[in-house]
Amino acid sequence: MVTQPYDRAGLSRLGAPIDARALFRPEFKALLGLLRGLGDGQWNEIAVPGWSVHDVAAHILGDCAARLGRRDPGAPAPGETLEAFIHRANQEWVDRHRDTDPASLVDALERAGTELAGRFERADPDAPSLGVSWAGADPAPMWLDCAREFTEYWTHRQQIRHAVGLDTDPEPRALSLVLDTFMRALPHTLRDIEAPPGTRLELAVDGPVQGTWTVTAVPGGWSLGEAPGDRPAATVRLDSETAWRLCTRGIQPDTALARARVRGDRRLAEAACRIVSVVY
Repeated sequence: MVTQPYDRAGLSRLGAPIDARALFRPEFKALLGLLRGLGDGQWNEIAVPGWSVHDVAAHILGDCAARLGRRDPGAPAPGETLEAFIHRANQEWVDRHRDTDPASLVDALERAGTELAGRFERADPDAPSLGVSWAGADPAPMWLDCAREFTEYWTHRQQIRHAVGLDTDPEPRALSLVLDTFMRALPHTLRDIEAPPGTRLELAVDGPVQGTWTVTAVPGGWSLGEAPGDRPAATVRLDSETAWRLCTRGIQPDTALARARVRGDRRLAEAACRIVSVVY
């Protein structure tokens, strides 16, 4: 498990809670519709380095199985990092399901996704839940764990869309929630950046959906839970496509920084563009 830098009372640093529970059912519906519309050859298209569309679909099924308690990935080997363990367990699952025919895979995803959506709809958003390493929270509140899980399914669906020649789904409610969730990584991203208390960094996103997140230096770290104050020491503006791809490492920080509009402290802007909101 990852180190827990925030006590329960300090979770306000993560910002206001997000409620993703009602979005799982339409997200799985969109995923199933996408997969059922694929031609035979499209299942073999590369979705992410080393994984085909079929592999990513199998991985999504594995995520569902794990959340439903039907998959035990074991434990890290001695000396194995959390990131290495997760990547190894995911690869082993995908390898075991490489020969599953697409129709069976989609049927299994429908059953698992329907059950999982129901479980999330009934979840207590304030209950302690699985850690979110990229936000530096372990345990994390269920609202963050749930939102993080939603972003996983959404991101994998976009990877499949891109693999078969489609653009990112512009549906605004889901994209807005995904970006809001990803930005909860900002305090953890800046954890090693020293600045006088009260220093503010603003990250703004433009495009089909828009939003602004302000992180403030506080004693012992940075917080999304502070009230707006003076003009920020740095502002970083990204388009929404660049923002979500950066957070999932679909593009690298240098690329995002080159596309960004930056005002103010360049050091803070460069640090903000190192944000990552997945296990990487």
